[in-house]
Amino acid sequence: MRYFFDVFIFDFGRKGKLLVFLFFCSFFVSAQTDNTFTGWGAVFASYKLNEKFSIHFDGQLRSTDELEHVQSFIIRPGLNYHASKNIVLTIGYAYVGNRRVVEMVSDMVPEHRIWEQFIYNQRFKGGHFTSLQHRIRLEERFIGKSYLKNGSLVNDGSEFSLRLRYFLRTIFPLQQTENFTDGAFVSLQDELFVNLDNAPTLTNGGFFDQNRAYTSLGWRFNPKFDLEVGYMYQYINGRNVNVNNNIIQLAAYLRL
Repeated sequence: MRYFFDVFIFDFGRKGKLLVFLFFCSFFVSAQTDNTFTGWGAVFASYKLNEKFSIHFDGQLRSTDELEHVQSFIIRPGLNYHASKNIVLTIGYAYVGNRRVVEMVSDMVPEHRIWEQFIYNQRFKGGHFTSLQHRIRLEERFIGKSYLKNGSLVNDGSEFSLRLRYFLRTIFPLQQTENFTDGAFVSLQDELFVNLDNAPTLTNGGFFDQNRAYTSLGWRFNPKFDLEVGYMYQYINGRNVNVNNNIIQLAAYLRL
């Protein structure tokens, strides 16, 4: 397995040249690989409490291959501390329900997460894009175990895993503007996942977990609301089978 990332260089005229590092990883593997097509829906929201604190919330719904069933759902609240204009620190909790199939019997198995993250927003006035967001997230995962009993899946405790994620995202307004408050935009983002501590039987046992590369077309209705639809390529380094997942995602962003 090997991967690479490309460095994109944009000319900002009088602002000079800025290097924008966007991770778009391609993976070449000799192991067995499954190709899937899924749909994801997501809402990302923040609610400002005062100058220093805000509430984070995101909810997501994801399908199985070819949109046949719900594969997973995520409810993820958190508390943001705005350390400065460009730096946000967050601590939160996430509940994840994952569809698991054992001998043709399926059910949703819970996963609980505690997560901490650091966000740094590089902001730009005018030019080709408005900001470049760097996000580092640490997840303490308690992944539910299950076994088949009397024709149904029974929860049997959990296994612990520690995962680190690095996320990079930028937005390009389709019309150059000094202060982007409304209109069409294109987004580019990438997120790399690595395991710092593997669950004994429920993760892949390796350092590299997955990568998600994404691009979308969106519309900013006002400074508080964006809506976008895009394509994501997700590569998952599985325990037995690696997965190339092609995803269509609809996402809403609320800043209240």
